[in-house]
Amino acid sequence: MTIIPPILFLVMEPYNKNKFIRFHSFQCLFTCAFFFALGIALMIIGFIPVLGLITIPIHFVLAVGGFVLWIVLVLKAYQGQMFKLPVVGDMAEKQANAF
Repeated sequence: MTIIPPILFLVMEPYNKNKFIRFHSFQCLFTCAFFFALGIALMIIGFIPVLGLITIPIHFVLAVGGFVLWIVLVLKAYQGQMFKLPVVGDMAEKQANAF
């Protein structure tokens, strides 16, 4: 996932007026922030000797899961569906309606 396209869509004039585009942009940003925070937490836990070995497969599952989630979200947005993730989707909907 990348944060550059959602930021551009939130800044550029014709796109930032569309609630659907704002929702998906905020959902992407919040999802990226979640995966970033989870990666930092796993990295910190990785410094503990025994737990460090356990976090290696978790990093791999997190990366593959994030990529699959990104593909699903891109396809849902392309199909015009408002697909909300459990926690992040509610936050994105609040931000999209705030403008």
